[in-house]
This record gives sequence, C-alpha cells and structure tokens, in this order.
Amino acid sequence: MAAERTGSAKAFLIADIRGFTRFTRDRGDEEAGQLSARFAAVTRATVERFGGRTVEIRGDEALVVFDSIRRAVRAALELQARFASGDDETDPLPVGMGIDVGEAVEVEGGFRGGALNLAARLCGLANAGEVLVSEATAHLTGRIEEVLFEERGRVRLKNLPEPVRVLRAAPISDDPAEHFASHAEGERSQIRVVVADDSILFREGVVRLLSDAGFEVPSTARDAEELMQLIRSDPPDVAITDIRMPPTNTNEGLVAAARIREEFPTVGVLVLSQYIETQHAVRLLEASPSGVGYLLKDRVADVAELADGVRRIAAGGSVIDSTVVSQLLGRRREHDPLERLTVREKEILALMAEGRSNQAISEGLFLSPKTVETHVGHIFDKLRLLHSADDHRRVLAVITYLRAI
Repeated sequence: MAAERTGSAKAFLIADIRGFTRFTRDRGDEEAGQLSARFAAVTRATVERFGGRTVEIRGDEALVVFDSIRRAVRAALELQARFASGDDETDPLPVGMGIDVGEAVEVEGGFRGGALNLAARLCGLANAGEVLVSEATAHLTGRIEEVLFEERGRVRLKNLPEPVRVLRAAPISDDPAEHFASHAEGERSQIRVVVADDSILFREGVVRLLSDAGFEVPSTARDAEELMQLIRSDPPDVAITDIRMPPTNTNEGLVAAARIREEFPTVGVLVLSQYIETQHAVRLLEASPSGVGYLLKDRVADVAELADGVRRIAAGGSVIDSTVVSQLLGRRREHDPLERLTVREKEILALMAEGRSNQAISEGLFLSPKTVETHVGHIFDKLRLLHSADDHRRVLAVITYLRAI
C-alpha cells in the first residue's frame, strides 16, 4: 500500500494544451510529440525558477505544486507569456491553467485533495492563454504589482455541490489570452456546430442556414441522448439544442446543455426555445456564464443574428434574446433598483444583457465609445456591481442581480 504523508496547504497549478487531440489528428504523432516536449521543457524550467515542483507531465497536461501561492500565480503568468511567444520555428502554444490552494495528501506519484480537484476544474474552464484561480487563491495572494484579478462570476463545476467564484489572473499589459483570442478569430476557417431538434424540418433548416453562413455542421441529433453521444465522440465548437425534446418534451435540452458545460467546458451551447421562458435563460446563465446563449426559435430566420450569436458563443461570449431581456428589465418590484437608472442607462443595460460589447452598443445607438463607457460605469455604480469589460461576465452580473432582487 502506498505511503501517505500528512497534508499541508499548497498551491496546485494544472496546465493543459488546448486542441491537442485535434492537433495530433491534423499534424500527426511526430509533431504532436514535439509539441509535448516543448510544453514539458518550458513548464519544468519556469516552475523550477519560481521554486515550484513539477509533479507530473502527461503529454498535454501538467501538475505543478508550490509552497508559495504568490509564486504559483507569478509562475503561471510567466508560463503563459512564454507559451504565447512563438518564433520563426515554433507556433504560440495555447494552454489553459487553473490554480487552487488548500491541503492535500501526498501519495506515491501525486496528490489527493479538494484543492487539486478544483484546480483541474478551473483548468478545464480556462481558454487558451488564461489563468483561472479560486477565490481563496486570489484572497491569499493579495496584491501583486502588474497583476489583475478579474471577476468571472460564480460558476457551477462538475462534482461540486455549490457554485464557485472564479477569477482570472492576468497581466496588466501584453495579455496572452487576448493574443490567442485574436489569433483564433483571424486563423480559424470554420466553426463546427452540432444541431439537435426533434423536428427534422426545423433541424435541416438550421443546418442549411449555418452551412450557407460558412459554418461546418458535421452531424445532427433527434434527442438529447443522441446529442450527448455525438459530442462525446467528436466534440464540436458549439452545440445548438431545443429546450423541449423527447421523451417528455419538457426540459431535456436544458439538462443536456448543463451536462455539456460540465463535461466539455470548451464546447459552447446555444439553447433555442419556442416560447419566452425567462427562468430557463437565467438558470442557463447562472450555471455557466461563458460560452452559452438563449434565443427564441423565431430568431433563427434572421441568418445574420443566428451566425453572430454562434460566433460569439464559440469565442466564449454570451447571448440572450432581446425579448427575454426586455421582460426581465420590465418586471416591476418593490424597491426596484432599476429606478435609479436613466432611460438611456436602461437602454444600454438591455443591450449589455444581450451580450453586446461597448463598441456594438455605440454603433447601434449612434453614441461615441467614450459616452457608452461612461454610461456603463454609471450603471455598475448604481447597481453596485463590479465593473468588467468582458461580455459574458457583464451578462452574468446583470441577470444574477435581476434574479436575486
């Protein structure tokens, strides 16, 4: 039986190469092996320089442990900077990372403990170039010069009973995550989408619209179970599913969406509904604020809106149907906090809740970007919400606040 040593508080960092399976399929085992070797070499050298220990590296994944939480965060950001700095001979290396701190028991060949499990979940949630950390990690790290901790909201993670507050550790300048996001936008030829609906006419109609808009639709499903089987065999970029599907035609699609986000955090989900069901929109966004969307089926006829929504979800953003937003904002409550907002601020808040960026709002309302930025600041101040520039975090903040009051 393997010997165990008493647990002590440590910082656990887990890193994973994004898209490694697809890279291996497209480029072959030899190039995949070279990529893994580079990942391992950079990880070991950087971790050692920051006083950490590389516990294990398995191909595209690394487990690292630090006695110092601050050094763990600094090492993670240094690793991302090095991975992002490709040269003439090497491409930038897309890696997601997660960090949690706590006690864990060291066993032969590794560790066991809740902190290790949460670090793994955060790693799975992180996009290329990102370092996601737990609330405890950010609190114990404290202020670090040239480092920001940005809110990502409370997220439900697999096998954890309660939502977890997630933050992103990022450098003030030269953010690797921005590099990978812009690189993906410019280089990616097609977004792969799986469509699920029990109506063959509607299903094939969506496939035709998406194909004409430049998306790849490798497969379709008739029900939620078939959808899950397709995703497990070949994960797409985005899954589109109706809320109501066989066998009960109640909420099978919504349940499937939650399962997809738990098992495949990098797969975006767009849920379609025949009816305005605001509680489902809120539930979906609370469970997973990034890479999700909720649209009425009527919107599918607008090819531009459908295509824009799928692209934003694939990039990690959020989309809410404007009709749903209007109903949420139109509800009257005792001591309604929205009464503090001006008419223009309510208008901008509605567009924010749809997932629109400041630039998109300025173009739609014919306002200058500076004016929109000022209004957004006033909205967050009046609603006592943390300011954030990311669309999906703004949506989560708005919807969570509206539901709680």
